[in-house]
Amino acid sequence: MRQIIVIGIGAGDPDHLTLQAVKAIARTDVFLILDKSEERQDLIRLRRQLLDEHARPGHRLVAAPDAERDRTAPGYREAVDDWRHRRADLVERLITEHVGPDETGALLVWGDPSLYDSVIAVVAEVLARGRVTFEYEVVPGISSVSALAARHRTTLTSVGRPLQITTGRRLAAEGIPDGVDDVVVMLDGRAAFTGIDPSGLDIHYGAYLGTPDEILVAGPLEETAPRIAELRRQARARKGWIMDTYLLRRSTD
Repeated sequence: MRQIIVIGIGAGDPDHLTLQAVKAIARTDVFLILDKSEERQDLIRLRRQLLDEHARPGHRLVAAPDAERDRTAPGYREAVDDWRHRRADLVERLITEHVGPDETGALLVWGDPSLYDSVIAVVAEVLARGRVTFEYEVVPGISSVSALAARHRTTLTSVGRPLQITTGRRLAAEGIPDGVDDVVVMLDGRAAFTGIDPSGLDIHYGAYLGTPDEILVAGPLEETAPRIAELRRQARARKGWIMDTYLLRRSTD
């Protein structure tokens, strides 16, 4: 039976690979790479470095341009569903054409594929279509959320209090809900932290976590928001893209 592995490879540091991920990479015959735009070629180079170090001799690498999400569409959920369907078309073709009946193929996913990533849903959709048969497994990775807390030498939760993980879109629309003291924000393309009431909030911010371009800032949101926004603007202008995550915490003072 054809095997597919969805492998979490961490937030950007090559040492984020778990032993389970290293073993999964070592038994893979063909790696299916969904290439992003030219803006992220440094991430592609890092991914290939991981394969040079841990993949077995004779492995194959098949790269294809990833599907792009329509960010101008009026309906967010509809746009995401359309994007995932087109990704499923692409993954189905790659598996059918490049992974033999008795071979193992792998998709490498930044961070942890079970946290804010579509690859698991895409692979499940391909399998449900029934046009190509395979078994699949998921190897967890070190997420940017875990890396953020570790780099700031803090914990994600306060004693006896809930933690919420949300998106920049929802933070901008809803703010921090009552009864929640700790909020991790991901997928924030518009610096939503600059548009909420900063009173009584601290921020632990991280961008390009685990890479040489890493940015770390922590402090009261009211004081640090302008600085983070400017660092973020400069980094995006320099690199053409940004991946960042932050923890908002109600101050205890």
